[in-house]
Amino acid sequence: MATKSYGTRALAAAVATGASTAAESLAGLVTRWRRHAALTEQHRLHFDLLCKAMDDPALAAVLDTYEESVPPERQRQFLFANALYTNALYFHRIGALSRRELYGHLRVICQNRIVRDYLTATRHHRASLDDGSDEAELGRMVEQLLQDQEGADTDEWWVVGEPPCE
Repeated sequence: MATKSYGTRALAAAVATGASTAAESLAGLVTRWRRHAALTEQHRLHFDLLCKAMDDPALAAVLDTYEESVPPERQRQFLFANALYTNALYFHRIGALSRRELYGHLRVICQNRIVRDYLTATRHHRASLDDGSDEAELGRMVEQLLQDQEGADTDEWWVVGEPPCE
């Protein structure tokens, strides 16, 4: 009987441990899902606000935080560049793009002079981020990419810069 009782207790302990592990896994999944949903909602709201600002110069003026004067048409272009940039960051944050893939995407959109001008005009925004944050690290990656592109002596833009390691 003692062996049977021990086996029952061992089985019950194993089941309890398995249930606890499953519950922790489920809680982790729920947390990731909630974070993903919150990021999606935040991204949607950000894009809606940008669209309103692109349609209305009076609203675009609220987002004019550049160090130099930016004419209204250029402001609209910068807002659209911001939408492209933040869309790429969003895809990275939700796991749809690795850091290396994000770099490749940014290398492509940085071929556009307006996007480069926007990123140059918003350097002080990225410089104000907490150094230890993921966003600051991505900002440094963008800054390095811009520097590499400006200093490149080749027309083969797709080989300029060093993609990050995963």
